[in-house]
Amino acid sequence: MSERVHLEVTGNIATVTLTRPDKRNALDLDMISAIVATGETLMERRDIRAVVLCGDGPAFSAGLDTSTFQLLISEVAKAGGIMARSHGLSNLFQRAAMVWADLPMPVITAVHGYAYGGAFQIMLGADIRVVAPDAQFSIMEGKWGLVPDMGGMVLMRGLARGDVIKRLTYTAEVFDATAALNWGFVTEIADDPMTRALALAAEIANRSPGAVREAKAMIRATEFLPDDEVLLAESAAQDRLIGSPNQIESLMAGFEKRAPNFKD
Repeated sequence: MSERVHLEVTGNIATVTLTRPDKRNALDLDMISAIVATGETLMERRDIRAVVLCGDGPAFSAGLDTSTFQLLISEVAKAGGIMARSHGLSNLFQRAAMVWADLPMPVITAVHGYAYGGAFQIMLGADIRVVAPDAQFSIMEGKWGLVPDMGGMVLMRGLARGDVIKRLTYTAEVFDATAALNWGFVTEIADDPMTRALALAAEIANRSPGAVREAKAMIRATEFLPDDEVLLAESAAQDRLIGSPNQIESLMAGFEKRAPNFKD
């Protein structure tokens, strides 16, 4: 698809690989756009019965590329801000996670290394998440004075208890695969998550595609509040935070590797 994302179709299975390994598949604007574009190309593919989403190199993804933070803010402003619904119910950033949930066929994420911040939310867009035993995760946005705003508030609520989501969102702590499994964020742990994900995809592809698609649509349609309300709430919170003094202080403290000095 692009220098950021590679799409390969073998039989009835599509493999989508994040291909920015030198940057740990960090999410810059090109990567986010490529993820969305790749997902969208699969939306009408009747020949695809399952999708495997993975990352090249040492990790699934390090999350937001903080070196491009100012560029991201500038580009978002040009497009009317994050409150603009540019992709149905979502903005561009939310669509990078929600497109996998919205695909009619099942999506399996194979995670190794780590999935932080936006990458964690993209991972949650899949129907099934297979992770390596040493994989690590974080709702990293709190470190930068932000909130998860790439569909996380839609996707997390169906997986984990509210108090767990609150703890991890408030603290931005890093947690391991066992904790992620116990809390409901991952489906299973496998020594070779890619091999296991492909095996699951093959098993799904051998089932009636109509029944599988109907099952996904039914499960998706019966979950909680309308997505548009939650996605707008995400964007509204983020819109209030981006560029605020404490958010900038979070960013600077992270870059300078020092304790932040927040103003109440």
